[in-house]
This record gives sequence, structure tokens and C-alpha cells, in this order.
Amino acid sequence: MDWKLDDSMPIWIQLAEQITQRIVSGTYPMGEKLPSVRELATEAGVNPNTMQRALAKLDSDGLTEVNRTSGRMVTDKAETVDAVRKQMAAKLIEQYFAGMEQLGFSKAKAGEMIGLEESNL
Repeated sequence: MDWKLDDSMPIWIQLAEQITQRIVSGTYPMGEKLPSVRELATEAGVNPNTMQRALAKLDSDGLTEVNRTSGRMVTDKAETVDAVRKQMAAKLIEQYFAGMEQLGFSKAKAGEMIGLEESNL
């Protein structure tokens, strides 16, 4: 899998966002074991400490859980994953409407362009 990292924000935040994306999309399925910190760090081309910081964020968000005997697992709580998926979708929708506004479209016209009725905005 490709990792896309740039200087726009701290690397660990970018890593956490990309792993979150992989969890909500099912690339890393619920209840499954994640690759080790070292494996992920090598794959992403980052320091293991940076990857550990990203994974600690996912632990605190409830998307991953550390099991002493079997490593770090993706949560098996569908409601947690669904909530994060909805937050990510809301952010994308917000970005869409902001971008359309910059192009001169009203919110109603932007919604109409993707098949939404004004009453649903």
C-alpha cells in the first residue's frame, strides 16, 4: 500500500489518518491483527517511534486495541468504526460545499448537482 506523506502537517498525524482510512474502508478489517509497528514503519518509510505515536492516537480513539499476547488489533466494535466513517464523510461533504462555494455555486446549486434537494441541505 502506498503512503502519501508531505510537509503539510506532522507525519504521525498523516499516518494516523491514513491508517484510520484503511480501517473504515475495510483494508484493515475489524477484529484483525495489524502489522507490527516496525513492519508499518518500514512500509511507510518512517521511524518506528513516529509510527508508534500514530498508533497510540488510534488506541486513544478506540479504533485499535493492544493485546499483550497477540499485538495490536483493529477494534471489533462496528459502532466505533461507523461513527468514525460518518465523521470522515461529513468532513468530505463540508469540503465539497466549500469548494463549490469558491467556484461561485450556491449551497443549493451544489447540492442539486449531486442530486440533493434543497430540503435535504
